[in-house]
Amino acid sequence: MKNTILALVSAIALLFTLNTAHATDQMAMVMAGDISIEKAWTRATPNGAPAGGAFVTVTNKGHMADRLIGASSDVAKAVEVHEMSMDNGVMKMAQLNDGLVIEPGATVELKPGSFHLMMIGLHKAITKGEMVKITLEFEHAGKVDVMFEAARLGAPGLEHADH
Repeated sequence: MKNTILALVSAIALLFTLNTAHATDQMAMVMAGDISIEKAWTRATPNGAPAGGAFVTVTNKGHMADRLIGASSDVAKAVEVHEMSMDNGVMKMAQLNDGLVIEPGATVELKPGSFHLMMIGLHKAITKGEMVKITLEFEHAGKVDVMFEAARLGAPGLEHADH
């Protein structure tokens, strides 16, 4: 009986380890057609925050341009593709109504202070360490679910989550 219980516990532990490793691999890179999606992260938000940003690196490994045309998530009413820029010392942010083009062979980094995903109308605060599912929609590659790990509030990047 003891050996049976030990074998069962060992099998469950092995399955958990394999599932965790698979989830980590998926967080590292997701493919949608010729589009490679990596380094997906967001920031924790304070309670009551109306919006939050999400960031990701997108590489087009194909031979024709594709376009990130939209996104959605259960954590927000809307997710928009935005660009942030400076104009005569004034920071401006605007939705890219036509989406964001990813040329063949190009890598585009959505990051703070530049292109990013804006989650508007948050339903709840995002907490550090939480995994937020955002569905990205590409003109040619279609829709793909991506898990975004939440760094600390105000983190400049996921690698600085604890600094």
